[in-house]
Amino acid sequence: MKLRICGIRTIWDAVADGEFFCPGCGGDRNYRRLTGRRRFTVLGVPLLRRGTAGPVVECAACRTHFDTDALDHPTTTRFSAMLRDAVHTVALGVLAAGGATSRTVLETAVATVRSAGFDDCTEEQLSTVVEVLAADIGHGSAFDAAAEACGAALAIELHEALEPLAPHLAPAGRESILLQGARIALADGPYSQAEREVLTTVGAALQLCADDTARLLAAAARTPS
Repeated sequence: MKLRICGIRTIWDAVADGEFFCPGCGGDRNYRRLTGRRRFTVLGVPLLRRGTAGPVVECAACRTHFDTDALDHPTTTRFSAMLRDAVHTVALGVLAAGGATSRTVLETAVATVRSAGFDDCTEEQLSTVVEVLAADIGHGSAFDAAAEACGAALAIELHEALEPLAPHLAPAGRESILLQGARIALADGPYSQAEREVLTTVGAALQLCADDTARLLAAAARTPS
């Protein structure tokens, strides 16, 4: 056996911990955020400083070190919640654009939101939230929302719910969310101008180009319900 006389050793210190999606394990795991101090060693004894290392993220399960960018990926639990909230917000946006006046649209919205994970969603709950949203936008009632399709408050709600999710979805996943909104809007007939503007905002928040959004909305309108 060869005796290693000298070398560089990194001494790691934990500065934070939490839960993340481990790229190595492929699932939610605990992690430690580490910073390192490099030392020149002789016979295993650290002597001289040789700078710093990291920070890195260490998986508690596989012990693999990753760049801190790994923390930007949501955990499976967080991703599911983001996806559920996105569908819910899109449904509310379509309803706030005037769809809440139609029982068919409300029923379709409830079915869509339930399928996304809100199992206890009801028409009354959606109608109530739309009333609150419309009041935030500045309308006297929810049904006046069609007069101003996508006010600043509604646009902010859509962007806040969709923009953080978009980078973690494949193109097909982003298109699916837009099409779910389209099916709600089409439940009582062709898009109104208000509904089309809301769905255009949805497409932009999902990082779909304007041409793709227009194509998908047109295709949904041609598809029999």
